[in-house]
Amino acid sequence: METTTDKLLSASEISKAVQSGAMSAVDVVRTHLDRIATLDPQLNAFQSVRRAAALVEAAAIDRHPRRSELPLAGVPVAIKDNIAVAGEQMRHGSAATSTATAQTDDPLVARLRAAGCVVVGTTRMPELAAWAFTASKAFGPTRNPLNPHLNSGGSTGGGAVAVATGMAALALGTDGGGSVRVPAAYCGVVGLKPTKDRIPLPGGQVEHWCGLTVTGPIARTAADAAAAFAVLAGDPHLAELSEPSTRLRIARSLRSPSPLGQPDAHQKAAVDAADAALTSLGYEVTKADPSYPATLLNQWGRRWLAGIAIEAEHLGLDEADLEPRTRQMIRRGRRVLEFGGPRPSAQQRWHDRAASFFDNHDILVTPVTARGPGLAGELSEKGYLATYLASARAVPFTQAWNLAGFPALVVPLGERDGLPLAVQLIGAPNTEKQLLTVAAQLDQV
Repeated sequence: METTTDKLLSASEISKAVQSGAMSAVDVVRTHLDRIATLDPQLNAFQSVRRAAALVEAAAIDRHPRRSELPLAGVPVAIKDNIAVAGEQMRHGSAATSTATAQTDDPLVARLRAAGCVVVGTTRMPELAAWAFTASKAFGPTRNPLNPHLNSGGSTGGGAVAVATGMAALALGTDGGGSVRVPAAYCGVVGLKPTKDRIPLPGGQVEHWCGLTVTGPIARTAADAAAAFAVLAGDPHLAELSEPSTRLRIARSLRSPSPLGQPDAHQKAAVDAADAALTSLGYEVTKADPSYPATLLNQWGRRWLAGIAIEAEHLGLDEADLEPRTRQMIRRGRRVLEFGGPRPSAQQRWHDRAASFFDNHDILVTPVTARGPGLAGELSEKGYLATYLASARAVPFTQAWNLAGFPALVVPLGERDGLPLAVQLIGAPNTEKQLLTVAAQLDQV
């Protein structure tokens, strides 16, 4: 199975057609629902599909008196299964969670609906969004659309698969260590992790995973990601990409923040491809490595584990119903909390060191992962330590920017050997428009 990104209408194209009346929202949504019916039995991207409700909501968009003013009129969107959608269960990828349906939309979902989006369904994730793959004992593995034998990445794997295959035009996810970016890279789509606090967290939370988690969109183009970002952040000006400037100081780096994960030939080729594309656009790309602290991923890991323990308590979960490795994580997280919790000083030191790097550079280009996707479901029966080590070897490049709170954007650059090439563009806080502008240029190369 292959993605059909080049044959699909972008979110921007859909909204313009629905605004003008050239297409009806009902027809657009029905086409996406039909793709779900055809493709999802094999790919397992959706936790729930809202066929009847989505068609009713699409008809309401067609009748909307200000349809021409809705920035995302008629755009089908998929919502990660840890964000509330009225009338749907919110399972967090787990058998231990409540089967009650949400009474109201999360405010972020409400923002998307107010902009004209139609929610076609909720998407799969690993238990408590803990891993950079999407598989759970409760709901099975989500498969990569380019090769269903492989995993989709995670934890927003269902959303990335939905967008890559045209089952949705946009997806909303969360990212505490790469959960938007890794599946975007593995599925060949665009994924944005914004600056900390740029977009509200689901459920009105002040922080999640001890400050690591942010909310962000997945899209097929940089322009679509910008449009979704603007709606989610509540700032229409963010949809307007900046004027490109070849004076930007762009650095590339293959240095891994962790000794456990070094980039393979495929990931190096992706950075080389980005370098060549940026050079062809008139940019000068230099080699420069951030000064990653030796304990960076350990500091991220303390927040991750403590955050899992806090979330399990917040959700009131019966631990007997959790996966064994999740129970192990909760025990480890509680120990972190018992010994005083994550150290704010360590996070601040890395933030300041990263900021000093961006005093001399505007954009950093790195790999997204160290390895390509593994087999779908291959870690489902593994314990915590085996899963952690496999994940650490595959995904060492994303967590640093959650810890720093800086924006990072995944951009696809075609394919090699049947799998996407993708890189991560990183910038100083609140430079999402700059990253998206460069990504939009790369879309055209």
